[in-house]
Amino acid sequence: MSRHDFLKGTILGVSGLLSHDAGAKAQAPKAPSGGQSPAGFHATGGETIKLALIGCGFRGTGATAQALLTKGPVKLWAMADLFADRLESSLKHLVQGFPADYDREASTGLTSRVDVPPERRFVGFDAYQKAIDSGVDLVILAAHQHFRPMHFAYAVKQGKHVFMEKPLGVDVPGIRQILSSNEEAKKKSLKVGVGLYMRYSQRVVETMARVRDGAIGSPLKMSCYFNMAALRDTPPRPDDMTEMMYQLRNPYHFVWLSGDYIVDALVHYFDLCLWLHGGHPATAQGQGGRQVYLPAQQGDTFDHQVVEYAFADGIRMFAQTRQISGCWTRSTAAVLGAKGTADLFGGRIEGASPWRMRGSMPNPYQVEHDVLMDAIRQDKPHNEVEHAATATLVGIMGRMASYSGQMITWEQVMNSTLELAPQRYAFDAVPPVVADAQGRYPVAVPGVTKAL
Repeated sequence: MSRHDFLKGTILGVSGLLSHDAGAKAQAPKAPSGGQSPAGFHATGGETIKLALIGCGFRGTGATAQALLTKGPVKLWAMADLFADRLESSLKHLVQGFPADYDREASTGLTSRVDVPPERRFVGFDAYQKAIDSGVDLVILAAHQHFRPMHFAYAVKQGKHVFMEKPLGVDVPGIRQILSSNEEAKKKSLKVGVGLYMRYSQRVVETMARVRDGAIGSPLKMSCYFNMAALRDTPPRPDDMTEMMYQLRNPYHFVWLSGDYIVDALVHYFDLCLWLHGGHPATAQGQGGRQVYLPAQQGDTFDHQVVEYAFADGIRMFAQTRQISGCWTRSTAAVLGAKGTADLFGGRIEGASPWRMRGSMPNPYQVEHDVLMDAIRQDKPHNEVEHAATATLVGIMGRMASYSGQMITWEQVMNSTLELAPQRYAFDAVPPVVADAQGRYPVAVPGVTKAL
């Protein structure tokens, strides 16, 4: 695909959405052929789109602020979370405002677009159902990724448009459920966005287009990096807190909730490399472990992983993730070609045709919501599930390889039946992993652990 054709098919082709005005009225969209959409949202005129936020953490709160800053009438109508304190904190930020360095437009608060009285604030494992059933049009799914498949399935069943954060799950059965639900979403003409915001970055899109146009020659190798400082430590579990509540409060240190960092964070860069390549890996092998995470009070995830993926055409993709302070840090997707290299996220090309993206650009977090809202109002096709599911599967594939120490094939991944889930969902239930008498959680041992 030429650079011109590539740009036509990306966000640069919808330049009218690259700026936003929270106070502007939406232009009257044309009516869909059937008048009333299968999703139940009447797409003609300037009707108010009502939102439900499921999962009131930092990213869910930010995604909601961006949805509220889109053009046209929109209101936050309902909120749901496992914990009341997190819900109330999120609501406070949305009403009173964020720090100015987080989002300038939302720094003064979004009071006029927030209408969530106590009776529409839901807490607990079934809170998502109550919020979805409260009379909303669009659901923002931002709870722990373990819950993404079940939340998406219910939202689709109830005929709601969806924005859901990445990744789309933590195990292969969960991704199968996502894809099955998505077939129903397509039949209902529901619009579904996924929080792989880098696809909406002008810097990424322009760099990708130049690579496709031959700026670095034929791509030979791709690399994904998410090397950063250590995640925050988990405090000791209070005596009055159940093990399930403790793990739900510290999700990034537990595989069944986060998928480990190779799934949770590297999914962004996997998505960029897969977007460039156009396929999926055939095999993966790798290694990892725990170098600084203490055996007690640090869950069961690795703190470093390195995986080599091989595609059927011979191209290799190397992935690194590390959460250890005091080390070299890097976060990007890079491509080595016959004539140079490209930093996709950094917007830089070195070699025979050097180039660098400079200047300000629209906030890609905002643009992805502008595009989704426009699709809902104008009844345009919009569904980002399949490429997000593939990127999530590639992360799970890498985790399987590093945990087991084995060569993992794509066919093995697709046939995996390993389910990371508790027997039941309740605060007094037993989670999939528990600590021993010394507070140590079982951790994968390469060469011993069965990861499929």
